[in-house]
Amino acid sequence: MLALGLVALVVYAVDQVTKVVAKSALEGKEPVEVLDGVLQLRLVLNPGAAFGIAGGATVLFTVVAAVVAVVIIRMARTLHSTAWAVALGLLLGGALGNLTDRVLRAPGLFRGHVVDFLELPNWPVFNVADMAICCAAALLVLLSLRGVQPTGPAHGDDAHGDDAEALADPGREEQQDVSAAELRERRDA
Repeated sequence: MLALGLVALVVYAVDQVTKVVAKSALEGKEPVEVLDGVLQLRLVLNPGAAFGIAGGATVLFTVVAAVVAVVIIRMARTLHSTAWAVALGLLLGGALGNLTDRVLRAPGLFRGHVVDFLELPNWPVFNVADMAICCAAALLVLLSLRGVQPTGPAHGDDAHGDDAEALADPGREEQQDVSAAELRERRDA
């Protein structure tokens, strides 16, 4: 689905560009205050998972990120939900952004440290890829709770409308399912 690819590409590009800029501007320097007491830029080279957890498992995180990317790319062919495509695009772009660091950055192949540089009060330092992954997780939970399916008949094949409308009114999806079934019965009769 085009939306998945575009979202992933934008997230990946913004993540990689901001990491290059942050590394060159912040390396060896004190943190830079952006918004007084709210946001500062601090360079951290993170060997662990999100928020610096499990620093000794870099190779494992590299493998997990690669598997996630492959699963999303394979699933993309069956997606018919724009909302799911956006969520999976955020996840794919974030996973590939941090995977690139783990593969290409020091100290070595599959053990590279992820560049983190955004710091909020009482929160670990993070990056654009981490933000995309967290937003994807929240959106995926919301879509699942609302019953929006990632795959199924294409929009032209049934009475389902826009995913955004289904998110706004979960009862609408049940009504659409009945309508789609009725349409199929009429068509087959």
